[in-house]
Amino acid sequence: MNKTSSASDYQFGSEKPHTNAYLSGPIIAYLKKIGAKRVLDLGCGNGALARDLVDHGMEVVGIDPSESGIDNCRKAVPSGRFYCMSIYDDPGLIVESEFDAAVSTEVVEHLFYPRELPRFARHKLKQGAPILVTTPYHGYMKNLALSVMDKWDFHHSPLWDGGHVKFWSKKTPSRLLEEEGFAFQEFVGCGRFPLFWKSMLIVANKKGEQDASSNR
Repeated sequence: MNKTSSASDYQFGSEKPHTNAYLSGPIIAYLKKIGAKRVLDLGCGNGALARDLVDHGMEVVGIDPSESGIDNCRKAVPSGRFYCMSIYDDPGLIVESEFDAAVSTEVVEHLFYPRELPRFARHKLKQGAPILVTTPYHGYMKNLALSVMDKWDFHHSPLWDGGHVKFWSKKTPSRLLEEEGFAFQEFVGCGRFPLFWKSMLIVANKKGEQDASSNR
């Protein structure tokens, strides 16, 4: 089964993505609350979030399939360690392990096989450590507004090469993580006002091996 995608061809610039403005704050606040020191950034892009994490005293290891993204990461965060690889690759290729937390911002909606994301994270996290996943929010009120305003072609544009292939509500990423050995902890709406959020942050903690296997 071929799990490759055009992600490796994506060209990153050095500018911060617009999502950084409303995602970085909640992520850093949660990581500081739990005292996370070593963080694995899954889909680190050009290193914008990694730079913010390092600025708040954390150590960062990141992965991304884009060579231009990894080049930007290494320039933006010289103290970090970055691997040009995807979540479809062997997590054993990362030398580091026992991370205090994993983060993945606006990645899961691009994945044809989204279960590989929590499976990859489980290999590298300490027991009980969280994964923080963000993805564009979809819910009844927001979907209704898009329909009323005839914005579906704009919002779900099929013309964006490498664009979104999965669309998530509050329930679905939580269920995905629960089914892959994590225990749901927290939901945070990000950007804009309630029920019309631009994105959402889902936090779930890695279960012990016995707890995870009993869930399957």
